[in-house]
Amino acid sequence: MNAQEHQSIITIALLAAFADGHKADAERESIRRIAESLGQESGGAGLARLYQDVLLKRVSLADAAAGLADAGQRQLAYEMAVCVCDADGAQTPAETAFLADLKARLQLGAAETASFEREAEAVVQAAQAPLSTNVPATAAASPSAVRDAELDRSILNHALLNGALELLPQSWASMAIIPLQIKMVYAIGKAHGVELDQGHIREFIAAAGVGLTSQYLEQFGRKLLGGLLGKAAGRTVGRLGGAATGMAFSFATTYALGQVAKRYYAGGRVMSTELLRQTFQDLLGPARQMQAQYLPQIQQKAATLDAGEVMRLVRGGA
Repeated sequence: MNAQEHQSIITIALLAAFADGHKADAERESIRRIAESLGQESGGAGLARLYQDVLLKRVSLADAAAGLADAGQRQLAYEMAVCVCDADGAQTPAETAFLADLKARLQLGAAETASFEREAEAVVQAAQAPLSTNVPATAAASPSAVRDAELDRSILNHALLNGALELLPQSWASMAIIPLQIKMVYAIGKAHGVELDQGHIREFIAAAGVGLTSQYLEQFGRKLLGGLLGKAAGRTVGRLGGAATGMAFSFATTYALGQVAKRYYAGGRVMSTELLRQTFQDLLGPARQMQAQYLPQIQQKAATLDAGEVMRLVRGGA
């Protein structure tokens, strides 16, 4: 895959990110930072310019789609766009219309997309199931040291699982990461006697500086630019995606987010947005170091996952 094809796929992903027209300023800024970071890592500023081109409507979907001649690359671009549109929940009418337009411009028919669309929709529906947790009702009354140890184990388990999901070759597998982060935060709140809903948790995650859409863009962008994505997503769950076994960025994000949530709810929810974000950033560095330490366990977990297990975890939590 050459640089022009990389640009076309990432342009489509960025266009998908802004298809609903309602991205908050914080999410836009997060997407901009990721575009700049990916551009620097790939040896150029092209991706930062792409972000500006998309935001200022200087690039069209037709142009981006025309840059992909290979059928597998067109399918990959479509799958990435669906994941980006589904990142913050069910698709809006504007996102649905965007994806229909994209599918037509990429000349993809039902035969090429039906299987992936079923898998993606199954993840979205599973994520919308009522929040539940395995934390016992008495957890809030447990000694704080015991409760903290239990929560630390839960946070580590969620981080390992999300790192493993990122290693799977299927595009839709990464869609399970945010629902599992939401369920992790729910369990942490409940352990501190706070009952949360999805809306509150999504707001908390965003306040900590973890973008929903931007997480997907970062995962896919790093894999794409690192040559870790094939012409199309794999279909056999339980098989690791080639050289992608060296990546598990979602481990660090999930671990740092869990530790921030533990401090936030233990402290009575009085941390300011600025303090939340600074705390998350302070925890992210050490979490990235842990990521390398736990990579063998992440790889081992990835090798055991299948579609049914992923759906069960999204419905019921890790």
